[in-house]
Amino acid sequence: MTDNTAIAFATAIAQGSLRVVDLTFTLSPDMPVIVLPPEFGQSSPVRIQQISRYDENGPGWYWNNITVGEHTGTHFDAPVHWYTGKDLPNNAVDTLPVEHMIAPACVIDCSAQAAADPDFLLTRAFVEDWEKSHGRILAGHWVLLRTDWSKLGPRDFANLREDGAHTPGPDSNVMEWLVNERDILGFGTETIGTDAGQGSHFAPPHPAHHFLHGAGRYGLQCLRNLDQLPPTGAILITTPLKILNGSGSPLRVLGVAPS
Repeated sequence: MTDNTAIAFATAIAQGSLRVVDLTFTLSPDMPVIVLPPEFGQSSPVRIQQISRYDENGPGWYWNNITVGEHTGTHFDAPVHWYTGKDLPNNAVDTLPVEHMIAPACVIDCSAQAAADPDFLLTRAFVEDWEKSHGRILAGHWVLLRTDWSKLGPRDFANLREDGAHTPGPDSNVMEWLVNERDILGFGTETIGTDAGQGSHFAPPHPAHHFLHGAGRYGLQCLRNLDQLPPTGAILITTPLKILNGSGSPLRVLGVAPS
């Protein structure tokens, strides 16, 4: 790395040879949140309470109180979020290595498959076929599952039925393989969770959470605009809020890609 690499990066963004793509949903009361079985605790929906807006409560300023769960909207999962990562060092959002917050990404397009089948599962064979066209997934990369699920309206986003959610995601084998054989930094999706909607029935249950967080890796959910990133060559900026011992955090995810 030369002394002017950082300045060259910023200049490329300013001059447009690199473009910045916002991969984040607006955090609003309309944002769907994950719904667990009623015997478990539930995440708070987004609440925005106005404190003042240039009025008698504050004549010169506008601000709000917000209430939000750690895993609401576009959000980050830290290893401590899952029992498999609970005993790892530096496993919360306030202690994870900051150098992990800027990393390269691969985008695997499964949008056609997800449109045909909301329960589509990413498999090792699918990824290995993707690698034949785009090259081997390198260690330290994010793997992002493009399904175009983010283009659905709020009512269809969770796709809840009597037997739970029906949304695309990875199967158990591919998650274990991506973590152990490809050494990925994390896995991101356009759906509410990193796991498929029916992932509680897999072995192990919720394999994305199980394997990622057990190995000290990360998750991103409720991403959007993945169709604006190339299969390889983009960089993700993922900086969660520095919450004391936080299991996760809403965040603004930015993708940087060649124009």
